[in-house]
Amino acid sequence: MSGFPKPEEFPSQTQRGAVVGLESKMELKPEFLKQESDEGFSTYKAANKLADKVAIVTGGDSGIGRSVAVVFAMEGADVAIVYLPEEEEDAQVTKKYIESYGRKCMCIPKDIQLEANCKDIIEQVVARFKKLDILVNNASVMYHTENFTDITTEQFDRTVKTNIYGTFWLTKYAVPHLQKGSSIITTSSQVAYAGSPNLIDYTMTKSAQLGMTRCLSNMLIKKGIRVNAVAPGPVWTPLQPAAMTEKQLDEWHKSPAPMGRIGQPIEIAPAYVLLASPDGSFIAGQTIHCNGGKIVNG
Repeated sequence: MSGFPKPEEFPSQTQRGAVVGLESKMELKPEFLKQESDEGFSTYKAANKLADKVAIVTGGDSGIGRSVAVVFAMEGADVAIVYLPEEEEDAQVTKKYIESYGRKCMCIPKDIQLEANCKDIIEQVVARFKKLDILVNNASVMYHTENFTDITTEQFDRTVKTNIYGTFWLTKYAVPHLQKGSSIITTSSQVAYAGSPNLIDYTMTKSAQLGMTRCLSNMLIKKGIRVNAVAPGPVWTPLQPAAMTEKQLDEWHKSPAPMGRIGQPIEIAPAYVLLASPDGSFIAGQTIHCNGGKIVNG
């Protein structure tokens, strides 16, 4: 049986109004490790591409972040996952999987909206592991808002502080610890190119992340530090139930990618392995589009 349900088979299971979306509360869990589909995919196969590397993955408790953290561990990396305290239950599941592959997992429950927290995250990781090789800026918040005038100052402030300020501060404090061969990867989105009318504030932040990726790549490339982004399309994660009402979620499921379905986190995570590993040694300042076939410019 396919692990990728057809649009009409997805349960609504909205978590709108919650502080955060929790994978543990999703009736249909995202696939973060196994690929079971009509296309014949199977479990991710590792090849020791990140042996003894140290990585930070923000939003590593669930969704794409969980999948990235777990496959990084499968590839030989020790991983620090950053998440909100409310997401502890999800984070412990990620930790269990990372440690099951013989790697160390550092759990850091901190809100990246605060500069002091971002600085502390980097300092904690370097103090424990004595180095830092990979930074994955993945944590984001998103709110589906039908009318532009309904975007409140509180919503806008949280979206910008989490998605832009957090990404900026974590990168700022990580860069001094990165060496030749290190990698910075940011999770942008296809909406930065396509322009979703119901995700204006979110789209603004995803576009800003692309600008930062390109500028920072031009600055750090001479030091041998590669900076890239991944732009997922529609992917089943806790971000959607937390952002949408039942009606909005139902409509989202009925508007899949050109492949005819919604993607899964494990279909996105290998792009991060490519960008973090020597396999991506000639890729810098770029964005990998994992969106199920949607053609976008840029």
